[in-house]
Amino acid sequence: MASSSQLTINTGTPLTDAKDYRMIVGSLQYLGFTRPDIAFPINRLSQFMHRPTNAHWQAVKRVLRYLAGTSTLGIFLHRDVPLTVHAFSDVDWGRDKATYVSTNAYTVYFGGSPVSWSSKKQRSVSRSSTEAEYRVVANTASELRWICSLLHELGVTLPLAPVIYCDNIGAIYLCANPVFHSKMKHVALDYHFVREHIQSAVPRVAHISGDDQLADALTKPLPSQRFAELSFKIGVKKLPPS
Repeated sequence: MASSSQLTINTGTPLTDAKDYRMIVGSLQYLGFTRPDIAFPINRLSQFMHRPTNAHWQAVKRVLRYLAGTSTLGIFLHRDVPLTVHAFSDVDWGRDKATYVSTNAYTVYFGGSPVSWSSKKQRSVSRSSTEAEYRVVANTASELRWICSLLHELGVTLPLAPVIYCDNIGAIYLCANPVFHSKMKHVALDYHFVREHIQSAVPRVAHISGDDQLADALTKPLPSQRFAELSFKIGVKKLPPS
């Protein structure tokens, strides 16, 4: 999507027939199972299914042009790599100027390849960037827990504890602090389970700089050069001939 894009429900003129819009966006949701680089556009465009406009339609055609020019890209699963699990979690705090609801995003890697990713709006408005980041760390920890449980059932032993990389210092301190700050008590009920797992070192939350935060591409539109760089680092690359 265009980095200057500020799509809202009121942007543009409503389409007289929204059938094609809904059909294409619905199809893109299936393609998103193998293309994490379009996770954010799919998330964003799906929010206007009930009332799409010509501006939303132009954004859909932009995604289609991108896909037409990158048909050889995909995820390559490597065979001879250490079987470790790690994840990147990020949030775009209050970017939606219509609702001020933040966008959560995470990417989970197994053996160096992305196996699970998500780009979704949070259920409620977060009153600080730390709260927003903590919520996405909680979602990421929940996904890691499920993946580790699945690997255990398959008989796969992980050599190292899973790691969640987060670029918000406040959220990392909140994960480690056994006492909730008074201003954060309202999230204690929903997310206290995360601290249980983090204090047992499964998973471990580590800090990473914003420049190296791969999940950033799943939270907001980026300039083309930055988007291409992060897509490559995420693991969306030109596939070898089959």
